[in-house]
Amino acid sequence: MAFFQERDHQQTDLATLMQEQKLQKLLLYLSKHSRFYRDLFARHKINISQIQTLADLSIIPTTSKDDLQQRNDDFLCVSPEKVVEYTSTSGTLGSPVTIALTENDLNRLALNEYNSFLCADGSSNDTYQLMLTLDRQFMAGIAYYSGIRKLGAGIIRLGPGVPSLQWETIRRLKPTAIVAVPSFILKLIKFAKETGVDITNTTVKKAICIGENIRNTDFSLNILGKKITEAWDIRLYSTYASTEMQTAFTECSEGRGGHYQPELLIVELLDENNQQVAPYVPGEVTITTLGVEGMPLLRYKTGDICMYYDEPCACGRTSLRLSPVMGRKKQMIKFKGTTLYPPALFDLLNEREEILDFVIEVSSNEIGLDQVLLYLLPAEVSEECDHRIRAYLQARLRVSPQIKYVNAEEMQRKQFQDTNRKAVKFIDLRS
Repeated sequence: MAFFQERDHQQTDLATLMQEQKLQKLLLYLSKHSRFYRDLFARHKINISQIQTLADLSIIPTTSKDDLQQRNDDFLCVSPEKVVEYTSTSGTLGSPVTIALTENDLNRLALNEYNSFLCADGSSNDTYQLMLTLDRQFMAGIAYYSGIRKLGAGIIRLGPGVPSLQWETIRRLKPTAIVAVPSFILKLIKFAKETGVDITNTTVKKAICIGENIRNTDFSLNILGKKITEAWDIRLYSTYASTEMQTAFTECSEGRGGHYQPELLIVELLDENNQQVAPYVPGEVTITTLGVEGMPLLRYKTGDICMYYDEPCACGRTSLRLSPVMGRKKQMIKFKGTTLYPPALFDLLNEREEILDFVIEVSSNEIGLDQVLLYLLPAEVSEECDHRIRAYLQARLRVSPQIKYVNAEEMQRKQFQDTNRKAVKFIDLRS
């Protein structure tokens, strides 16, 4: 036992040393090439030569999404002719921002997802059916594709939607894994049940789940994860990533948090005073990219609230793991004395068979208090169905949000406003 503890400490020390060396290179690179960070260092009188350790990072002010939106071009560290790919964020917390990548950044992105698919028990023997877009400046689609290619596995680029085509392709090309948004996997299951597809007799054995939580913070499957696995005997792997960090946290088969890639990223979880929180304490995920050439970021606050776990994983990896996203800092709702985060509401609404789909809309009333309006697509339009939904929400939330029932066409328009590339289920109208 002592040997393994000593080995773990040695691995930790080596990882820290590696990160500190990369951090010093990053600071020099930013001071030379980034207009935004040069201004920040000058404004706060920061001498980068004094920042030698990870603990010294606290000297540097954090960077926010507002900074990226307001000074997007000032983050670019290379000339335009070195940019080979322009991607953008989805705009979940505001207007989208552009993230430019060089050839080296694309190679780093491929390495990131190669590591992620290996973590999720991937191998060159697998064939992955990609149920997501590879266009519309979507970085994740390019990342998954590149990582799978580096893995040497097969790829089926089918894109999002159209359950009938997804099942026909599964039958014909026999993929071993799918990469999809969990709520779309539920739609696949629903289509299979309605059309007689035998989902117990397919080649698909696992799903890499993107964009939505499938676990609670204790790592048990949430309502969405349970609905999938109760209907379809496949292994689920959760992921967490963002366009800005150009790196993913991916579960292994233990399913106990997304594994950290310390060679690609420095991660901090910060409290309201920008101090590092302890394990098992919620904090805002704050990242410093390592090895990014086009638009590297330093102490960038993602807005996502997570916890971290620093004990070694049963899979043998010793780097920290992140919990599922508990919520987004800017999306916190104070409603009639109750604090709510959208993921918790998503779980409640996904639980009910009476609710086929939904959008949560938050606005401010005339005295500045949060108001919640639920757009619901009901399984049936009846007084009895309405009563069951309202009674359930009152019992679980202890408060009664406003409800507006819509049909499938109206729900589609609500979720895909302004040519969104993925369904938006939370709309924040607060100023």
